[in-house]
Order: sequence, then structure tokens, then C-alpha cells
Amino acid sequence: MVPPRILIVEDEAIVAMEIESRLNRLGYTVPAIIFSGQEAVQAAQDLQPDLIIMDIKLKGDIDGIEAANRIHQQLDLPIVYLTAYSDAEILERAKVTEPFGYIVKPFQERDLAITIKMALYKYQVEQNLKRRERWLTTTLTSMGEAVIATDTDNHITFMNPVAEELTGWSLAEALGQELSLVFQLINQETRQEVSNPAVTAIQKGSTVRLADSTLLITKQKTELPINDRAAPIKDEQGNVTGAVVTFQDDSQHRQAEEERGQLIARLQEAVSAVKTLRGIIPICASCKKIRDDQNEWRPVEVYIRDHTEAEFTHSLCPDCAQALYPEIFEKKE
Repeated sequence: MVPPRILIVEDEAIVAMEIESRLNRLGYTVPAIIFSGQEAVQAAQDLQPDLIIMDIKLKGDIDGIEAANRIHQQLDLPIVYLTAYSDAEILERAKVTEPFGYIVKPFQERDLAITIKMALYKYQVEQNLKRRERWLTTTLTSMGEAVIATDTDNHITFMNPVAEELTGWSLAEALGQELSLVFQLINQETRQEVSNPAVTAIQKGSTVRLADSTLLITKQKTELPINDRAAPIKDEQGNVTGAVVTFQDDSQHRQAEEERGQLIARLQEAVSAVKTLRGIIPICASCKKIRDDQNEWRPVEVYIRDHTEAEFTHSLCPDCAQALYPEIFEKKE
């Protein structure tokens, strides 16, 4: 395993060499000792060390804090400050550069070892978290569904491009805003406001879904049918830290449902329009004519044709044929 490389920035040569000696004994390597802030910025870019020990008080145009600030803006490197001062103003300036630790002169080798070990560990943890955040952001950004995340106070912390498109709000505009301002919902049938799903999910601690008749009021005041669900965001201890709302445009689905309903209605009308024969039908016992609703006697086929969808063809049954044409049947015998 390659030992971590630590860049030393210290304008007192004797102190710098003493630090280098102690670092070597602790198993670290020192790629260079730098004596000014300006050189430190360039050396950090060239050497890309695993950690920088930076003396706050440096001779020259820029001190250690300014040098660390410039490095912090350009590179993602952990910096530990070395100082003989604990002045509140100096520490306040140093905080801006997000240091990973402080070593106060004079110091013991044990203090140096613990501070560096903790700084490297903290840096590694932060890098892992940043990788996970980048992966999560990339995943959420590439999703086909709209995604909005909030904190426990219902302020927006994330929106993906699909959510920006559907709501009409950009991520820059929405960050920090109340979810109810960006994600306004009403019921399509009652026109009443729908309760915030993220708040409900946080309160219940479980996933909630909205009714199918929900409409989203966009920033441009247009109404968009959506279906959505909200779930609480929990940390490793199970504590709720926010909520995530996922939703999508439901226009096509609702249009298809509406068309389906219209088709069913037309089919029902068609079925109702089919002619049927019901009840008692008066029929002549002799000629077999049927009396219709106008009290007129009509042949059976006429009556049936008028009251059903049936059509007729005429032929003779075997009994009638023999009665009408006996000679034909006699010849056959």
C-alpha cells in the first residue's frame, strides 16, 4: 500500500524539517517542503498530495489562509492548519476554507499523528459521500418520472429535469421554496385544494398516493393531470429527514380512460337500441297474423321484421311440400 503523501507549507526551515522527520517516522512521505503561499498553490496543482499541512502565518504576499482558500477553490484536497495563534478572527477566516484540522504549536508527535489520521479518515468519508451523492443525483436526474425532494420543513432540496418541465419551475427557482408553492394540487372534480403529499408522508412515516383525479397547477397556471406518490426519506437510524415526491404526466392515460368510457356508453346505447320482442303477442288462430301496436293485423314475417333485426327467405318445409305437391312424393315412392 502506497503511504499517503503530505505536502508541508512552512516558512521556517527548521520547523518544516522537524515536521518532515516526524511524518517519516509515522509512515508518511513528504513530496516537497514549500516556504510561501504562492508557491503552495502551484505545488498543490503540480503534486496533487493526499494532504497539506499549511502554516497560517507565511511570509510573502499571501498568508496560509489565502493560499488554502485558492487551493480549496481549485482542488479538492484536505488541509490541516499549523499555527501558534488561536485568535478568533484568524480562526473565523480559516473556517471559510473548510480545513480538516488544526495543529497548535508547539505540538507533540502524538498530536500530529492523531490530527493527520483523523483528517485523512474524514476526507475519505466525505469522498465516499460525494460519490454516493453524485451517483444518486445522476440516477434521479436520468429518471423518466418527475422527482422532488424536501427536508422536514417541506422546503425543496432537489428537483430533476422532468419535474422542472412539468411544474414550469427551474431548479434554481425552486430550491428552498415551500413545496406547496411549486407543487400546487387540486381535485379535478371538486376543484378543491389537495393536501401536500410530502407532509402526509412525513407525518405517517410511510408511502402515500394521491387520487387519480389530481391536477397540478403549473407556474404558468395551466392544469396538468398527474398521478403521484410520496415517501419519507429516512436515515440509517430510521429518523425521517425529509420526503421525496415522484409523479408523471397522466394526460394520455386519462384521455384513454375518457375515450374508453365514451365507447362503453355508445355500446350501451347500441345494445339498448336493439329491437326485441317481449310480453304477450296477439296472434290469429286461423291465419296466424299478428296484431301490432296500431291494432292492425300483419303477417308474421312483417311483424317480426318491424320489431327485430331479422330478415327472411321463403321456402317449404317437408310437410307443406308434400301437402301441396303430392304427385312428386308419390312418384318417389
